[in-house]
Amino acid sequence: MKRARVAYAGAIHHAVESNGQIKLADGRIVAEQEVVWLPPVKPRTVFALGLNYADHAKELSFHAPSEPLVFLKGPNTFVGHRAQTRRPRDVAFMHYECELVVVIGRQARKVKRENAYDYIAGYTVANDYAIRDYLENYYRPNLRVKNRDTCTPIGPWLVDKDDIADPMNLTLRTYVNGKLTQQGSTKDMIFDIPFLIEYLSSFMTLHEGDMILTGTPEGAVNTAVGDEVVTEIEGIGRLVNKIVGDEAFIMTGNE
Repeated sequence: MKRARVAYAGAIHHAVESNGQIKLADGRIVAEQEVVWLPPVKPRTVFALGLNYADHAKELSFHAPSEPLVFLKGPNTFVGHRAQTRRPRDVAFMHYECELVVVIGRQARKVKRENAYDYIAGYTVANDYAIRDYLENYYRPNLRVKNRDTCTPIGPWLVDKDDIADPMNLTLRTYVNGKLTQQGSTKDMIFDIPFLIEYLSSFMTLHEGDMILTGTPEGAVNTAVGDEVVTEIEGIGRLVNKIVGDEAFIMTGNE
């Protein structure tokens, strides 16, 4: 089942996909364009993987890591399907990152990889933009690169774990203004999903609603104000995002 969180008629609703439309929990059927899409999971602790695809590490002229490169993301970064992402006027290189997101379904501590899928609720899509101008180095992404407001669209759907036969063999694609610019497969992850759950839960407790952004393959290119960026993952969904400039936001101070 595909699940979502949307705002409609002044209220926030849980919803499911129904024959190409959205069915609210109260039974009403509405069209995609009638709602404001929210992140399908309210962000809690969010882990993100850097350089988790060897081809992406290579295109950045970095060696693939021997241990997961993990950093945390704040809830301020997340926006929903069809939302706007702000590109600061002073940056030269801001690129998308299409990523499979693993959503934890129940408390997990010291999980063995062979049991890892038992702790997953489902999967969604993220587009984790990075601003290379602010990068210290790829082994230590700093706060300004990965925790900027509006820079991580996520959704539209949370797809139940049981509806995805093999999450480690899904095609990822990104389109910029309708042109295919990125394509890869989750089978090329350096650290697969069971390994990541075993690794993270070995030293900290994972909770229901925690998320793991599993990295992006090669093909990340620069984007510009006005671009429509679509990130999609086979069987999971198609996430649409629009890049806007500073003028679309009320400025409260210098950045």
